[in-house]
Amino acid sequence: MHYTRGTIERGYTNRVLRVDLTARSAAVRPLDPKVRDYFLGGRALGLYLLHRAVTAATRPEDPENPLIVANGPLGGIPQFPGTAKAMAVSLSPLTRIPGVSNFGGYFGAYLKYAGFDALEVVGASEDRAMVVIDGLRGEVRIEEAPPGEEAFELEGEIARRFEAAGIDRRRIAFLSTGVGAAHTAYGCINSHYWDVTKPHEGGRGIFRVKQAGRTGLGTVMRGKNLGAVVVVAESPRGENPYGAADWERARRAGGRLQKVVREVDPGALQMARKGSAGLITFMNKEEYQSLPVRNFQLGSDPRAGQICGRHYAEHLFDHRGMDGCFPGCNLQCTKGGCVTLRSGPHAGRRVWVDGPEYETAAGFGSNLGIWNPEFIMEANWHCDNYGVDTITASCIMAFLMEALQRGYLRPEDYEGPPLSWGDEAAALGFLHQLAHGSTETARAAGGGIGDLVAWVAARHRARTGEEILPELEKFAMQTKGLPFSFYRTHRSLSMQASYAAASDIGAHHAAAWLIKADLLGAFPTFEDKARALVSYPRVRLGNDNMGVCKLPWVDVSNPESNAREGVDVNINPATQEIYAEYYNGVLGTELGWEEIFARTDRDINLQRVLNVLRYGRETACHDWIPDRALGPTDDLLYEAEAAYNDGELCARCGVGAEELAALPTAAKRERLMAHRKEQLGGLIAAYYRERGWSPGGIPLPETLSGLGLWEFLGEEARALLLRLAPQPVAAD
Repeated sequence: MHYTRGTIERGYTNRVLRVDLTARSAAVRPLDPKVRDYFLGGRALGLYLLHRAVTAATRPEDPENPLIVANGPLGGIPQFPGTAKAMAVSLSPLTRIPGVSNFGGYFGAYLKYAGFDALEVVGASEDRAMVVIDGLRGEVRIEEAPPGEEAFELEGEIARRFEAAGIDRRRIAFLSTGVGAAHTAYGCINSHYWDVTKPHEGGRGIFRVKQAGRTGLGTVMRGKNLGAVVVVAESPRGENPYGAADWERARRAGGRLQKVVREVDPGALQMARKGSAGLITFMNKEEYQSLPVRNFQLGSDPRAGQICGRHYAEHLFDHRGMDGCFPGCNLQCTKGGCVTLRSGPHAGRRVWVDGPEYETAAGFGSNLGIWNPEFIMEANWHCDNYGVDTITASCIMAFLMEALQRGYLRPEDYEGPPLSWGDEAAALGFLHQLAHGSTETARAAGGGIGDLVAWVAARHRARTGEEILPELEKFAMQTKGLPFSFYRTHRSLSMQASYAAASDIGAHHAAAWLIKADLLGAFPTFEDKARALVSYPRVRLGNDNMGVCKLPWVDVSNPESNAREGVDVNINPATQEIYAEYYNGVLGTELGWEEIFARTDRDINLQRVLNVLRYGRETACHDWIPDRALGPTDDLLYEAEAAYNDGELCARCGVGAEELAALPTAAKRERLMAHRKEQLGGLIAAYYRERGWSPGGIPLPETLSGLGLWEFLGEEARALLLRLAPQPVAAD
């Protein structure tokens, strides 16, 4: 298919590309201005396109389930830091509800440069296909994908094919996945881009990767038999290349944020040296106990310094070249380095690893009881190469380790060396089994943590006749089927509610990462916590809509924010004002940052509606977290933090010193857990009220009408919401 590229106007191309792999066809559709102006872009636009494509009966594996990639109006503009973000959206094969995952690299920007605000892929190909969006020639092609079951093998084949056609590596960006996405429900999508600045193997330039890791969207891609999506593009040129309403205003805003990053980061978190792995030190603090250790059983360990950001920065990260995942971002947090592989078919090979980020370092490190940074980097590489989400894989492995530790799973139930805390060789061996589905245990784990819990329970029941499912569910760290990202929430009620209810994709921190601010005392009252569950997702998910990265906002505290009055200084209001300037400069509006981000309520409610289509009246039942995320699940774990837990009983539950001394540990633990469950239930109810949802967690028709969302909903959704709405009580 040939097309005319067009221009970018106020950050938009005003077009969506739809590719049908079954029909082997492509079509360019205009983006309705009414839809564009209501659903800003990125996550919001992706969710809207998903809603229009699916029904309550659509399954993630169905060909009509679309795989959507959407950028945002502020993305792809290097004059502002962190504009590399795009969003992948589809029904998740892991959770069976909408899955959303953001990712960096050049793909989202190049898609816009090639002429599109979103890509929607439907159908499934009989042969392994590759979609090529050639913005230089104005052409969309569906080709046979190069051979390669592994992402980095495919990367090399794609590079060689396009170089042979005379196209510079700097002009291509592409998406891939790997064989692991075929054998798990949590395949990730790799976003590949050429970094011309990084010295490597005696030369200069390497392909680097970022991931859309969560919710299994690589599995959707693999199910469509889609090997890769390649965009060929070049940056727009001219006096106002991105069609901004006020280009100088937008540029000035970018300069202001670059200045804040340049002046603050070196003396604060040092993201440019440590990357996000620097967060391990904070979470591991004795007073916070928020770094998950051995499947979230404990919250700190003296060995954490071996896998912290400083260790990576001083011993493993290669700081040469530029470490931004898109030009213009001086935060430079995309760290990486080389390790020699010890396992798998590439053992002995020295490879470049992008990462680890905090989540991967904590997941394959502290949560598995492993304190070897080279092991973590190797596991990181294998997951990327196989196309497997690092967070989900490591969380599932930790569950298996604990099931074996507690005797719920026996070594004889297990094929190969059983997993145990700290066993690096067994962990690496299991990763290879998982990616290829080569054992019964690996295949059960590939279905997700829910499938694995059921499998372990069934094996135990067959051997003993005992039903242990409720016990397993206490430490199966998931919500809505999505395994936890790595924050131990015992001491943060706000983060408990974030995982339970504010994150509608499941237990992920993207929507409401409240734990750090909560630990620092930002939300002292119950009401403060409920409001934060609304206000912070507006900003965090609003960034996903605009196409910008959260890190220059959340991890670089603007000194001017402390001078603001009447607002939460932890939300970094001075930097929010810079984002508003950038937004207004590109889109031609005059809005304050609160007004801009309040618009995120539209897509937050839309995602909730999509969840209701799946869950119906049971929607609120899925807004909960396992006992392990609330507190100690056995007496030994209570005693491990006895001083803190006893203090909570005295301060929160009114237990006096004499009564406390007389209580056995089991009784103290039961009272503490009952209190925490009561608190979480109350906060979730308060969150529903703040959102304008029913006590059952279902958006009320009047709330959706007030937001202007009702008219964008399909008939099926409207009818269901009306049927589930609370009926008025008749007067006596």
